[in-house]
Amino acid sequence: MNGHRTAVGRVILGSAVAIAVHGLLLRPHLLTWGATRGEAERAYPGDELVPDANSMSTMASTLPGPPAKVWPWLAQMGHDRAGWYSWDWLDNGGRPSADRLVPWWQHPAVGQRLNSTSGGRSWFTVAELVPERTLVLRADLRLPSGRPFDPAEGPAPRAFVSSIWSFHLEPADAGTRLVVRTRGRSRPRLLTGPLDLLFWEPAHLVMQTRQFHNLRARVRPAR
Repeated sequence: MNGHRTAVGRVILGSAVAIAVHGLLLRPHLLTWGATRGEAERAYPGDELVPDANSMSTMASTLPGPPAKVWPWLAQMGHDRAGWYSWDWLDNGGRPSADRLVPWWQHPAVGQRLNSTSGGRSWFTVAELVPERTLVLRADLRLPSGRPFDPAEGPAPRAFVSSIWSFHLEPADAGTRLVVRTRGRSRPRLLTGPLDLLFWEPAHLVMQTRQFHNLRARVRPAR
């Protein structure tokens, strides 16, 4: 019995050390992948939509084309549109994201819904938009159903997540510096806090870096 308790204690201690190392050493770097210190500390349009955020990330990449070449790919994002240019089998129902620009998807508007799942069960809302410079997408979801709610219609549900996913473009020599900021507020934190740490933050890193990779390939001039 004592040996069993000792083994359990070692597992608990090891897990606690691993979480502490991740939280103190690795997590800050994962949440600012590719971003400079200045980019990570800067305020961006859309931040004000989640003023009391309890989670945030800032990731960045340099794309091989000016903002005028990058923007059309961002403008046509959405499920049942061009996709999200990430791991399509995870976030686009297995349908390949577009590898060409589609004219009728080039005019997103503030207030427009961009479906995030098939059938329009949930969506992002275009919250702010400045062509070739800023695109802010917002989602407000009930937990655990994932169904959207409108925060303007009354108090938030007992369990929810409100978040923004914002894209900011700046010229960088002959290319574009693309900075992607997320901010989220959720409750109950006893549940959503560990989920952020152990699942959502690593998942966002995987998906966001893949999106950077695929956008880079689409923007790169043909040889």
